[in-house]
Amino acid sequence: MNERHNKRRMVALLILVTLVLSACGSAANGTTEQYVTSTGFECPAPSPRMEITSKTLNLFTWTEYVPQDIIDCFGLVYGVNVNVSMFSSNEELQAKLTAGEGSNVYDLVHPSDYMVEVLIRTGMLQKLDKSKLPNLANLDESLFSTFGDSTDYIVPYQMGTDAIVYNSETVETPPTSWADLWNPEYENRIVAVDDPRVMIGAALLTLGYDVNSTDEAQLDEAKQKLLELKPNIRVFDSDSPKTPLLAGDVDLGVVWNGEAFLAYRENPAMTYVFPEEGTINFYDGLGLPGDAPHPDLAYAWLNYMMQGDVFWLTLQDYPYTIPNQAALDFAKENHPEIYQAYVESPITNTPADIFAKGFDVKDIGEFIVKYDEVWTEIK
Repeated sequence: MNERHNKRRMVALLILVTLVLSACGSAANGTTEQYVTSTGFECPAPSPRMEITSKTLNLFTWTEYVPQDIIDCFGLVYGVNVNVSMFSSNEELQAKLTAGEGSNVYDLVHPSDYMVEVLIRTGMLQKLDKSKLPNLANLDESLFSTFGDSTDYIVPYQMGTDAIVYNSETVETPPTSWADLWNPEYENRIVAVDDPRVMIGAALLTLGYDVNSTDEAQLDEAKQKLLELKPNIRVFDSDSPKTPLLAGDVDLGVVWNGEAFLAYRENPAMTYVFPEEGTINFYDGLGLPGDAPHPDLAYAWLNYMMQGDVFWLTLQDYPYTIPNQAALDFAKENHPEIYQAYVESPITNTPADIFAKGFDVKDIGEFIVKYDEVWTEIK
């Protein structure tokens, strides 16, 4: 009896050891182990899981733009470190890369509209190997196409509008156009994005000129126009322009649509206005600098980010206009309240006719120096 009992115990022990080893092997392959971030978010497994050898990803992105859960999950599911550096303007990004401080340091950078064109023109972005980006199929083709040839160098992230937001409880005369910002009633009551192309562009539009004008006389007129506006601007802020609005420090703002929507979620009195002259549109994405040190992780990040069960987090944390159809489908099925808030709001789910009437900011070559000079005088 003892011998038979011992054999049974040995068989049971062998089965237990086999199950433990199998579970460990599965976890090592990333197939069963569930990772959870500090917020309690359960990280989706990579689909597909990319082959990697690097251990660190260096990301250079905008302040308050990439959900922390995406950053944390990528590090957890791939077992790597994610170093995130942030910038507040396209010009800051360009300065870092031009000075040689980022081209061989960052694995991914996050330029917008005209800066994408500048970085491509100056050879600071490498052409993407789309065979390594199967999840490009998750993007909405109609929105994806609006990024044009830049998608050979960047993976679209988000898009949207620069327009006007105001507090309907405190602003007696609501603005309807860019020109209205010069209303003396608004003295010291406006927050504006610290973005020369947006602010100079808005001034150009009020004068009836092209937002991408390279006419020096027109630019001088825009400079004088902005100098006249300056008493109305209390603060320039591209990190979090919604913050002074919600704090009550200002009553109006020239902001991005996602910031306006976040402000509206906290205070429904915040009203977003598409100016009569037309919005200033933006498009952005992630690309690899020419000498990115860890391209294997860069491609792994891009694919993971594009997963619908990952990218939907932008709807929750930083809701701009997203070109990721898989994310919208996932949110509709699993987080209907967040999905409905997005699709029902023209702030985030920008109507096609608004984009069509709006103006895209383009690369203006060496004339950008003149814009920089004007902005320095304004600031």
